[in-house]
Amino acid sequence: MNYENYFEINKQTWNTKVPVHIDSDFYDMEGFLNGKNTLPDLDLKLLGDVSGKKILHLQCHFGQDSLSLARMGAQVTGIDISDKAIEEARKLNDQLGLDARFICCNVYDTPEYVKEQFDIVYTSYGVIGWLPDLNKWAEVISKCLKPGGKLVFVEFHPVVWMFDDDFTKVNYHYHNERPIIESYTGTYAQKEADIKTDYVGWNHSLAEVLTALLQNGLTLTDFQEFDYSPYNCFNKTIEFEKGKYRIQHLENKIPMLYSLIVKK
Repeated sequence: MNYENYFEINKQTWNTKVPVHIDSDFYDMEGFLNGKNTLPDLDLKLLGDVSGKKILHLQCHFGQDSLSLARMGAQVTGIDISDKAIEEARKLNDQLGLDARFICCNVYDTPEYVKEQFDIVYTSYGVIGWLPDLNKWAEVISKCLKPGGKLVFVEFHPVVWMFDDDFTKVNYHYHNERPIIESYTGTYAQKEADIKTDYVGWNHSLAEVLTALLQNGLTLTDFQEFDYSPYNCFNKTIEFEKGKYRIQHLENKIPMLYSLIVKK
């Protein structure tokens, strides 16, 4: 597989996942349509009061979190690589009578499609691993933020991505040594799903993330690490508190998430 056309490979992967995810218990579409806010408590705390705020949601999938923000009174624009996901997000927006906007494009191309600036850029959970160049990512964020605006970013910790799928051994580099080119059966939202997808990804260290943001005129105001995931999306997990998951045999010995807020 030639990773240079990673965009098309990964777009096809996400297009394949969309119908499986929509029907999965993981995404609980019935609950969402009946008013469930899909944003984790951690994210809600970091975002603060979003009423009346203009929010750019990067890598929004099929829009549940974006539309949850719109329900809270935000003016939301969602960006995603998958045209199938964006199509579903628009359908949900219309079905719920909301006014969110959804655009299909590569994250790096966002400024070509979105000319205004935002109070908040938000992106979370399994997003930057699909991007080869974090400096370009940070440059987009800086361009899209108003002066005084903030990025709210929550991501799985790079230590998590070092392990094999069952967390039995360290399989990958912590640093961004080279593209990770693999095939995957099933999906995190439905592990037994009868789908096989190819993907190209990259591991990004904390230093790589922070350096990219700081070099693009942004100021770090908050950084935290957490020993749990709010999503049961990994193998060998245990729910040790309601809505909080760890790898059972690793307990609280590894970080699973980090969050940061940077301001322009």
